[in-house]
Amino acid sequence: MEKISIIVPCYNEEESIPLFYNEICKIADEFKKVNFEFIFVNDGSKDKTLDICRDLSLNDKRVRYISFSRNFGKEAALFAGLEYSVGDYVAVMDADLQDPPSLLHEMYDGIKNEGYDCVATRRVTRKGEPPIRSFFAKCYYKLINKISKTEIVDGARDFRLMTRQMVDSILSLGEYNRFSKGIFSWVGFDTKWIPYENVERVAGTTSWSFWKLFLYSLESIVAFSTLPLAIASIMGLIFFLVSLIMIVVIVVKTLIIGDPVAGWPSLVCIIFFVSGVQLFGIGVIGQYLAKLYLEVKNRPIYIVKETEKDRK
Repeated sequence: MEKISIIVPCYNEEESIPLFYNEICKIADEFKKVNFEFIFVNDGSKDKTLDICRDLSLNDKRVRYISFSRNFGKEAALFAGLEYSVGDYVAVMDADLQDPPSLLHEMYDGIKNEGYDCVATRRVTRKGEPPIRSFFAKCYYKLINKISKTEIVDGARDFRLMTRQMVDSILSLGEYNRFSKGIFSWVGFDTKWIPYENVERVAGTTSWSFWKLFLYSLESIVAFSTLPLAIASIMGLIFFLVSLIMIVVIVVKTLIIGDPVAGWPSLVCIIFFVSGVQLFGIGVIGQYLAKLYLEVKNRPIYIVKETEKDRK
């Protein structure tokens, strides 16, 4: 029989996991001739998330769990779940039920009967989100798709069902700095998109603050575009040409008018402006060097402290 692996990254989701488990079990029971495994990845939670995962695994053989030694981030949790999965098809879902389990039927049909390698979801509305976050999210998708050759679909979620071939391709990319939405797109394969309206969390609060999302967006830009480096280089060239023009202007003005020391306020402003541009360029280069530094150290993406096998 075919098997579907459901990967659920969890960070402080003690309120959501029981609700999610009940819903996903209802959907799994509706599938005929398909087995399921539920892989909960505890990403260093500080609440009772791990205890709940332990209890579920003892009562249901379909439930597996991975517990990290500390918080490594959602990207590490996704990668760990993909590595531990054994299903013919693999789905990634959030525990807060913002990813409707009922869509798994359409996803499975898209792969099994329509020939797709992946069926993914995208939100067409952002109901329930703060307006300022929605505005910056739209701006981000417009920006990343202009500066990157890898298409990032507006409103794309991590929630998707993939074939084993696609999962193996994703696992072959062992980079430390990961941005899964970009990686899913970069590996290619035929993908069907299912639009749906935003669903609010059933319990708990999100750990994604505006600042964390902003830093995450910067990581994605550095990971899938080198345009910021090109911009820094172009700005340097422009200011070099401007400086040559200004030198000629000053020399001519001095020879004709004889006033070489006028304009100190404007000169100070120019110095501050150019210095800021230089620091910006250095900062851009620093971001790429920092990512390169982390890659060269070759540290593991995550460290496992406990799995369901350790409890048996």
